[in-house]
Amino acid sequence: MEDVAGTGRSDVDALFQLIYGELRALARRQRRRWHGDYTLDTTALVHEAYLKLADREPVRAASQAHFMALAARAMRQILCNYARDRQRRKRGGDRERVPLDELRAPPSGTFPVDRAAELLALDIALRKLALVNARQSDVIECRFFGGLSVEETAAALGVSPATVKRDWNIARAWLYREMQANADT
Repeated sequence: MEDVAGTGRSDVDALFQLIYGELRALARRQRRRWHGDYTLDTTALVHEAYLKLADREPVRAASQAHFMALAARAMRQILCNYARDRQRRKRGGDRERVPLDELRAPPSGTFPVDRAAELLALDIALRKLALVNARQSDVIECRFFGGLSVEETAAALGVSPATVKRDWNIARAWLYREMQANADT
């Protein structure tokens, strides 16, 4: 599946069908990172990513690895949106008024507030890193959120595996310091 640049919606459909299993595995890894606390189930996360990518005309992907990187970014954005919504609800936004005798248990599989805060802190730090070094930010998205190997990340970004390894180490240290500094304030 080389050279898929400029794919339209029907091409996105074909790509999703071709690598659906890989996308489900990617979504499962995304969800496991948050210790079993899920915002969406695996299928829903893959389908949300499809909708996000299919609405963009045209999707520009140079290879299957690059398309997986785009899907990983879409999944990260979806998870961050759900985490923001979860935090907003924690603070009383979108509160439903229900008489006490009609109270029901919270829906299963909701994203706990403490994990939502952690995901949002990572998202904020990753956005700052993108301003400082966009390639390092892309490496984090591919490796952490996309679960891509060093070689797959290198192919997706058009750089050498040594560059990916170097950027991965530097970016992780930078993100750690940034998140620690924000946690102290």
